[in-house]
Amino acid sequence: MNRPATTHSPTFSPLYQQIRALITRSLESGEWKPGDIIPSESELAERFGVSQGTVRKAIDELANENLLVRRQGKGTFVSTHDDPRSFFRFLRLASNEGELLRLQSIPLECWRAKAGADVARTLALEPGAPINIVRRLMKFGDEPAVFDEIYLPGELFPDLSLDILNSVAVSMYSLFESRYAVRIIRAEERLRAVSADRVSAELLQVAEGSPLLLVERVTYTYDSKPVEWRRGFYSTQNFYYHNELG
Repeated sequence: MNRPATTHSPTFSPLYQQIRALITRSLESGEWKPGDIIPSESELAERFGVSQGTVRKAIDELANENLLVRRQGKGTFVSTHDDPRSFFRFLRLASNEGELLRLQSIPLECWRAKAGADVARTLALEPGAPINIVRRLMKFGDEPAVFDEIYLPGELFPDLSLDILNSVAVSMYSLFESRYAVRIIRAEERLRAVSADRVSAELLQVAEGSPLLLVERVTYTYDSKPVEWRRGFYSTQNFYYHNELG
């Protein structure tokens, strides 16, 4: 079988993992952009010189990791943060009443700075490298729920500003994807209890010293490259952190 000169066929097992890596490489290079349909399993099998079953197993893994989305009768698509169904993938806050409330994201501040030791270490930057710092408030209905402090590599988001954040009616991750070609594919979080300081208490409309949940999140793009460090202060008065395991 003839193979395209630009395609490197895998030479070792397990074969499906190498096919997975080749498909991921095409996603990372932008060959298939968020929202695009990818070639069929038979086309990919011919391209890589393997069986359709091997391709299917590789695609199944990528779908389980939310990099691809299978749509019955339509094909397999590159997942995108523009899909409303993806919004709550990284937001685990729920109302005590179990209601689906309208979510508002309110940018408060955005400025350029130099990375201190903690930010540099977390985002794999050199100390003093340019970063963007964003502060925002998230509300469910009319009630403040989360106060976020967000640190971003300046090189990836060179023109990010409060005006840009206020001009789009999409999630921040959708903005990162569409404007800066930065695709968030996974996140790691650490949770601990803290007391509300003056700033977080004022923004979340709770008494200073009230218990808050601090959720520290590092998000990654391809090749496990960190692109965001987020410190979210969650109100625990009428909300709780919800996560499904298994």
